[in-house]
Amino acid sequence: MDTIIRDLGLLINATLIATPPLLYAALGSCFSERSGVVNIGIEGMMSIGAFVGAVVALATGRPWFSFFCGGLAGAAFGLIHAIACVTYGADQTISGTAINFLAPGLAVFLCKAMFDNSSDTPPLDTASKLPKLFDGVFPAGSFMSNVFSTYAAAYLSFVVVAIVWFVFYKTRFGLRLRAVGEHPKACDTLGINVFRIRYICVILSGFLAGLGGAYVTLATVNQFRPVVIVGQGFIAIAAVIFGKFTPQGAMKACLLFGLCSGVKVLASAGNKVSPNLISMIPYVVTIIVLVLFVGHGRVPAANGKPYVKSK
Repeated sequence: MDTIIRDLGLLINATLIATPPLLYAALGSCFSERSGVVNIGIEGMMSIGAFVGAVVALATGRPWFSFFCGGLAGAAFGLIHAIACVTYGADQTISGTAINFLAPGLAVFLCKAMFDNSSDTPPLDTASKLPKLFDGVFPAGSFMSNVFSTYAAAYLSFVVVAIVWFVFYKTRFGLRLRAVGEHPKACDTLGINVFRIRYICVILSGFLAGLGGAYVTLATVNQFRPVVIVGQGFIAIAAVIFGKFTPQGAMKACLLFGLCSGVKVLASAGNKVSPNLISMIPYVVTIIVLVLFVGHGRVPAANGKPYVKSK
């Protein structure tokens, strides 16, 4: 029984570590998609956020400031995506794909330029990583310690879900962003600035994706590496589709994918199954979920369609 309780605690802990980067990125994707702009560049925005978060932490030793700077780095690429897609009407899928090449490539280039031709940043010391909530409050290795002694930014991600839900459904801005994603021309005739709403939402999507990437290097691991994100941006997009483009639905999907990552961690500890097969678990579940549920989610009517203002 003690072993079961301990393993359950470890599973919850692993889930709470794996879920937040997906959740931050998925919430960002919700903003962009609901405003009518497809953003598959989430992966690239997470990558640049991961790099900037690690570099700023190395330079300043201030984890929360570094976390915020990672978000700003993602927002910068969100701005690039918005300029291409909202202002110039570029194909949103191609623009997002370009960001997925450009942002990680820039991160590796800068990393090699700054750290003696190394594609990895130096490891962060404990003081430069995000703090753990309730660290040292419970006995080490106990069930309560495994469940609650995780990074504060992990719990913050669930607070952000509540904030995003409130913005979406209880504010004038939320009503307008949802309307812009459905009928931009009608919104324009009512005096709503469609371009401004979409700009704000796409930049916010980049900011939140950057936070997700920074969480990875400031909490999950202790340095930036080229493969540190490894498809998490695409899993976050899948979570948004599975969650029917709502923040609460995206949270449930991210918890599911985070649980799969937790199972992967526990399964790999036994060394009874090939680690290559174990690593496939989150991605296989993602494919299964998309196959089974993608048809049940209603995509915003204007999603992926550039809006051209009538003259």
